[in-house]
Amino acid sequence: MNGEPTRRRRPAGGRPEPAPGAGTPARRHPRPSREQLAAAADRLLPDVIAPGLDVLFVGINPGLWSAATGWHFARPGNRFWPALHRGGFTPRLLHPSEQDALPALGLGITNMVARASARADELTAGELVDGAATLTAKVERYRPRWVAVVGVTAYRIGFARPKAGFGPQPETLAAARLWVLPNPSGLNAHFTPETLGLAFAELRAAVTGG
Repeated sequence: MNGEPTRRRRPAGGRPEPAPGAGTPARRHPRPSREQLAAAADRLLPDVIAPGLDVLFVGINPGLWSAATGWHFARPGNRFWPALHRGGFTPRLLHPSEQDALPALGLGITNMVARASARADELTAGELVDGAATLTAKVERYRPRWVAVVGVTAYRIGFARPKAGFGPQPETLAAARLWVLPNPSGLNAHFTPETLGLAFAELRAAVTGG
């Protein structure tokens, strides 16, 4: 993997150092052009990861917006970052460009499938199964306490768990405990920003309580 990030040092006060660009308003980041989005198809997006994280969040695969910018869950309308904040994982709402601040908070992001696509339903079942095997090896290497898969359908297919639901799972992944969260895509009309925040808060309560 190219440029695997590590944990940021905590200053004496205990708070993580701000990531580069922290506090930069979203409006300062230009929107990728149509040409840039088209060129991002099949591009790989580096993980935000470090050893011993509290939670490793697992997206389905990067969208074109994320692949074009280099930021996970970057498309406007995706509700991952607001849900992360509503759920109590971050002290304030982070912009996707601030993703490198996550390891200092004990958090990381990877994907079931590495290649970018316009929609998650463009992936094949075989890609999700292979992605689950790759994820398992990654979890064995980095040893997070919890793995949270953000998308129940991808989890069901990739791990051959057709009846899996949201929330804690009975099995583990390597030594990590497993949790399934709703897909925060704006296309997922079954969940509002508020209910997504509550789903993330349930995970937060389990992480801090366990």
